[in-house]
Amino acid sequence: MSLRSPLGRVRGLGSAKSGAHHWLHQRLTAVAIVPLSLWFVNAILTHMHDDHAEIVDWIGSPLVAALLIALIVAVFYHAKLGLQVVIEDYFHGELAKVVLLVAMKLGLAFGALLGVVAVLKISFGSA
Repeated sequence: MSLRSPLGRVRGLGSAKSGAHHWLHQRLTAVAIVPLSLWFVNAILTHMHDDHAEIVDWIGSPLVAALLIALIVAVFYHAKLGLQVVIEDYFHGELAKVVLLVAMKLGLAFGALLGVVAVLKISFGSA
């Protein structure tokens, strides 16, 4: 039995300031991913038998390019939020946690950047 108050026991266990913000962003990205994914799957099935030139023309449409970029950004940001929670909750060594968080954030940022640049390159006709 401890003589410390409940507040005294939780002090020093980390910040409780960004939990609601993190939770809200995770839910908002999940809500955004659902219609974007349905649109993307439908688009893939619709254009399944198109040749390369037709796909490039389709991605060249401003609306399609914007939706693809929105899907890429939402998926990678949602993945970052989810993986951050997993790393923070299940890795207890501070050095390992920091290294994994940095590697995860850099890897996902690089992947998102690659996807967005690819869509923009095709959209602007440099493919």
